[in-house]
Amino acid sequence: MAGYDPEKDKTLKEWKCEETGLMVSINQYGDGEPKLQIGPRILMKKDGTERRPAKAGRLTIEDVMWLYDAIDEIKDEMAGLVDPMK
Repeated sequence: MAGYDPEKDKTLKEWKCEETGLMVSINQYGDGEPKLQIGPRILMKKDGTERRPAKAGRLTIEDVMWLYDAIDEIKDEMAGLVDPMK
């Protein structure tokens, strides 16, 4: 069995909450089913540059409200990527 191949791991679409740095993306490995990933979280340094990505961890109410507002767009995007014949 071959191991993980980063060449096969694709990010198809991503969203970022500017307020909290939370990232949400649709990813696909090889010919597998597209899946939703919540995280990482990209926070900003005081100088305005991005810090290293961190785990999303527990979601704040701001994260939940942002995700709630974006979920229909995310759902529609995923529906367009899934093969209905599977």
